Formats: sequence, structure tokens, C-alpha cells
Amino acid sequence: MKYGEKAIKGVRLEIWENPYPDRDYNIEISFPEFTCLCPRSGYPDFAVIKINYIPKKYIVELKSLKLYLNSFRDKHISHEAAANKIFDDLKSTLKPKALEVIGDFNVRGNVKTVIRVAM
Repeated sequence: MKYGEKAIKGVRLEIWENPYPDRDYNIEISFPEFTCLCPRSGYPDFAVIKINYIPKKYIVELKSLKLYLNSFRDKHISHEAAANKIFDDLKSTLKPKALEVIGDFNVRGNVKTVIRVAM
């Protein structure tokens, strides 16, 4: 097993203390190389995952987020389930004031899908 595969296998989202908990500010993260596998065909799906949140007490550590998102690469999961799982995991870990996850999936079979989950 390569070192990257080992890192992805043991991944967990890490959090840091918010350096400005008394201030509302927006964090926007874009992950343009998201991949997962279609649960029906097994073919790869490609997407840009966009995460926007207003932190409360914690912020997400970016390397752990990258590894977490890379862990979907070998999962058979629908677009809807992927976007909602990312949202649920970030919401339960960070407990932010506001959160939005957008899964902007590439065209496949002449169909474009954008999944937006927000609170």
C-alpha cells in the first residue's frame, strides 16, 4: 500500500480552534478533483465539491479535509448521497453557524447534476 493510500484509509476530519470565534466570517473551500463511483455502473463520477461555512468554535484542518474527500474515490455512492454525507460529516464535526455543500458533477450521459445541501 502506498503512503497516500495509507493516509486515506485512516482518515478522519480534524478540527482546529476558530481563531476569531467572536466574528462571523465565511470560509469557502473548493475541491475540483472529487471522484466517486456510480453505484449502478461502477464508472467514475467527477465533480467539484464546494464547501461554504461560517464557523462557530471550530474550523476544519484542510489536509484532513482533502484526505477525507479523496476517500470517496473508491466508494460506490450516488451524487445525492455523496453531497449529503459530506454535509452531515462536516455539520456533526464542526457544528458551524451555517454550512452549504455543493456537489457540481460533470456531465455524464448528457446529464448534468448539481446537488446543493444547506442549513
